[in-house]
Amino acid sequence: MRDGSRWRLDEVPFEGGEESQHSKEKRVGIRRRDHRLREMGNLIAKEEPPPMVLVPPIFDFPPIAARTRMLVPSYDLMFGKLALHCLFEDYFEKANRLNAWIMLKPLEDPNVDLIATVTDSLDKTSGGIIEGEAMFRWQRDLDNPNTFIDLLVSTNDPTLRLRLSSYSSKYQIGAFGVFPLLKHKRLLPEDYGLMGMRYGSERLSIGSIFMPFPLSSETPFNTWLIGRAGRLSAGVLFKSVCENKRAVCFKDLNNWSCAIGYDIGLRSPLCPSYNFSLELARNSQLIASFYQHLVVQRRVKNPFEESEIVGITNYIDFGFELRTRINEVKSSSIGDSSLFQLAASWQANKNFLLKGKLGPLTSSVALAFKSWWRPSFTFSITANNDPSRGRTYGFGIRVEDLREPSYQRADPNYVMLTPNKEHLATGVLQNFGKMPLFQSNIDSGNYDHLPRELKPIGKIF
Repeated sequence: MRDGSRWRLDEVPFEGGEESQHSKEKRVGIRRRDHRLREMGNLIAKEEPPPMVLVPPIFDFPPIAARTRMLVPSYDLMFGKLALHCLFEDYFEKANRLNAWIMLKPLEDPNVDLIATVTDSLDKTSGGIIEGEAMFRWQRDLDNPNTFIDLLVSTNDPTLRLRLSSYSSKYQIGAFGVFPLLKHKRLLPEDYGLMGMRYGSERLSIGSIFMPFPLSSETPFNTWLIGRAGRLSAGVLFKSVCENKRAVCFKDLNNWSCAIGYDIGLRSPLCPSYNFSLELARNSQLIASFYQHLVVQRRVKNPFEESEIVGITNYIDFGFELRTRINEVKSSSIGDSSLFQLAASWQANKNFLLKGKLGPLTSSVALAFKSWWRPSFTFSITANNDPSRGRTYGFGIRVEDLREPSYQRADPNYVMLTPNKEHLATGVLQNFGKMPLFQSNIDSGNYDHLPRELKPIGKIF
């Protein structure tokens, strides 16, 4: 008999002649058992996976500026200056300029990379020329950019430049040098090259940059001392601007700067952080700055994502800088008298980045789109509003093959905002091919399971 268009389980016809009653019962029992197992399998398969939160990679991490932090005084990197520089400068293309970047790393040797840049003017009536440079870099450790050698060839001055840096994490001592090998004009002592030494730990940083050539130079070019106690940091910087004897220059307050800062976080991009600093520069300017990095979550509105993806992590950065003169010297330049600028950026996912900044004379908005192919492509457009020049635009194109990041998946415990019912699911029941992120591990400083682009830049100054 047939039930509709399907044979009933206990009346499947037997092919091959007569069948005994015992064999028939055995065969029917096996089929019924298989049917129950299939039903149980369907129930297990229909169990929904726990809700997950996407954690996109940072657009540029570590930033290009962080790869050469050993060559500059720690004073210039502390107090949020490196983060503010990236916030105010990255992806803001110059007016009427087209900037093209090519950043490549061979698969056979990941310790070397090549960065080539070409800049062209979009306004042909101004008679602009095409500028370009190429830099070849060797880095000893992929996770530590403090020991490297790079060689720069440029159409500008200097034409050929060599930079070297070496840092011992065991003894926390580093040495570095910058040598312009080919330069058209050598007017200043630093045009002949710079050398420096430094000691850096989590609580103390001290170092000096000096000019070995010409030998008549007696005054250190840069000397700094920075100390940290908990969340409070303080430091002093001596930068000589005179050519007199050393005693006279050290007594001149115009060569000294001091700063104090209060910060929290500043470890991993997955950790919210902020930094406030107050600086007295060269006994003439008072500089107040603030930088904050926020990690927030929002609902996913992408129909192409899996049903278990309920949220995505976003990165929001905000910063401002206020400069004002404290002496009575008046200057016709706004940049020398007072300056107030603020900027903000929002990374919606791994593909889109929106930035904006406002200054005393100009305002700019930048939109960047990044495709994570191999190599990856980044296209950015900047709209500048300048009362003297009107509205201008700048464009940027980047081709990058320096890293291979992808979306990470966080379990419901990885929550920055107030939890809702979707985030109250317990535990991670399945592994989606990548180790899930746990907020407890991030808070405890365990970054071993994170990809390179989500790890901290480093704890040394």
